[in-house]
Amino acid sequence: MMQFEEQIVIAAPPEKVFTLYKNVTTWSSWDPDVKTSSIEGSFSSGASGSLQPSSGPKAKIKFTEVMPNRSFTVETKLPLCVMRFEHELTSLPSGTSAKHRITFQGLLSAFFGRVIGYQIRKGLPNTLQGLKRAAEHQS
Repeated sequence: MMQFEEQIVIAAPPEKVFTLYKNVTTWSSWDPDVKTSSIEGSFSSGASGSLQPSSGPKAKIKFTEVMPNRSFTVETKLPLCVMRFEHELTSLPSGTSAKHRITFQGLLSAFFGRVIGYQIRKGLPNTLQGLKRAAEHQS
């Protein structure tokens, strides 16, 4: 297994940040590493959709766990590997701590962690900065 994460403090309540997560089709407005994203049905556990990174092919995604205003997890399958994106929100007196964690699990996790993970890890701070800007400036 290979894993990495980043976190940021956002001066907005978890409900406001979670609204940005729920609006899957607009992820690209705050995440520079997302070209397009979609969901079939509601933002809930078991839903599926797709995501095309700004550099890479479109992938099918599955929303494996959604806990309103707290967290959600998305998985995509790679050959002999599962790539998991976990998003956690923790309420703070000053707003919200947002943590994004990427995990590669399976026989080829080390390979995909190096090949794909490097790019994702490099972009995580920008993604979280974009989320922070969007949540703090949302009306």
